[in-house]
Amino acid sequence: MRTYVGHQQAVSAEDFVELALGTPVELWLGADGETDEERAARLDAARDILADPEYRSLPDDVARIAAEVIEAHAPELFNVVPLARPARRRRSSRKGAAA
Repeated sequence: MRTYVGHQQAVSAEDFVELALGTPVELWLGADGETDEERAARLDAARDILADPEYRSLPDDVARIAAEVIEAHAPELFNVVPLARPARRRRSSRKGAAA
């Protein structure tokens, strides 16, 4: 089955998110090993995008997408299994131990 957003095919989950949001995910989350200058430039670009009227609904879109993902994967996300508690060891008393 193929997934399309508009006229673009989403091959991976990352593609789908990028096409749905209209921006690369790395713009918002950063990349491993980015320098301080790269981070500053990335955040500056992100601020410019959020100021653009075309992207005014982006925060709401992100919240909606996150809620849909959580809803779709809730059983796996919230499949919490209680762990058994280890048995407590009893401390032996050392009355009358040699000094």
